Amino acid sequence: MWPAEEYTRVTFETAKPVRHQFFTVPDPARLVLDLEGVALDAELKSIVAKVSADDPYIRQVRVAINRPGVARVVFDLKSPVKAYVFPLAPAGSYRHRLVLDLYPETPRDPLLALVQPRPDPIGEIARAPVLESPPGIAAEPAAQAPPALPVVRLEPPRAATAKPAAAPEIERLVTVVIDAGHGGEDPGARGRGGTLEKNVTLAIARRLKERIDREPGMRAVLTRDGDYFIGLAQRVQKARRVHADLFVSVHADAWVRPDARGSSVFALSERGATSAAARWLAKRENESDLIGGVNLDVKDPVLARTLLDLSQTATINDSLKLGKAVLGELGDINHLHKASVEQAGFAVLKSPDIPSILVETAFISNPQEEKRLKDTAYQEKMADAILQGIRNYLAQNPPLARAKLAQNP
Repeated sequence: MWPAEEYTRVTFETAKPVRHQFFTVPDPARLVLDLEGVALDAELKSIVAKVSADDPYIRQVRVAINRPGVARVVFDLKSPVKAYVFPLAPAGSYRHRLVLDLYPETPRDPLLALVQPRPDPIGEIARAPVLESPPGIAAEPAAQAPPALPVVRLEPPRAATAKPAAAPEIERLVTVVIDAGHGGEDPGARGRGGTLEKNVTLAIARRLKERIDREPGMRAVLTRDGDYFIGLAQRVQKARRVHADLFVSVHADAWVRPDARGSSVFALSERGATSAAARWLAKRENESDLIGGVNLDVKDPVLARTLLDLSQTATINDSLKLGKAVLGELGDINHLHKASVEQAGFAVLKSPDIPSILVETAFISNPQEEKRLKDTAYQEKMADAILQGIRNYLAQNPPLARAKLAQNP
């Protein structure tokens, strides 16, 4: 079970596919799931104890035999939900899965969440291989009209010799979406010491958000704020819903050889990858949907057009500029795996109008770098370096005002 404010996921893993039926019952709100050919054994009964008190949607679970050969699982809900139940074929280390996703009837408004920003608690989540329970998420702020955005100035990038020019003035806040790679059932890469990529990426993403929120004229949004799975397409959707100016996806690299090391930055490629390693990495990251579990029966035609639209040369060029600025800062804190920004077909970078980069902070498969990724000081240095790269980029490439964007789509 993966409870989170955004949605709660319940997964049944079995050796072979399970036939099922489900329906909802109002007043009080319940969801009933019938599993055919499943015995009411200790394993199934253990689901009762897996419900956490702070689960936003599930109050309790009851199991019983409904009729011969059919086990019934009843979810007593705290409020009405939108439920999706779908099977997943074996992927990664998982066998057959039956997935139950519970979403709120009224989706959270990501723009309202920015009206009253809250500080993110930064725990030492990367020190443990597995999170026992996802971090709590603050309640959604009450609906109200967003405040007027102030006129702010971006600070100029630091320079070793030349005096920097005055920073350009912008008439709105710059929104940076920070994407912590993997999460929930998709752990990402695993270090030899047991460190999971999903924990490292969330720790660094939270530190980066904390720093961006302190910057004048900037704000940050996390695609996930806990240990739960978000599909690649959903990450792109979230960035577009909050009108993001920049998108930064945080990852920790892995390779078959333990001596591979260094940090890297990637941008989207319309054609082929710039190296065999980039092509392999993109393939591995794009398989996250199969491992994490995406309901492929839910099709969004608007999103489909967005992801299939490859007429985004200008955005890719801006992504390369952003990537170069960030890569230059990463070289001050870690060895660079490649001295230039690489390109590959990462699905999470396929927003046609948002400069997007993927940062590989270090090789989690390298024992020395795995230790660094778990270190608080290194996480902070990584967040500082990414922020400085963003500031350098924005000083030279200020985002257009919203009105100008509307006139020049």
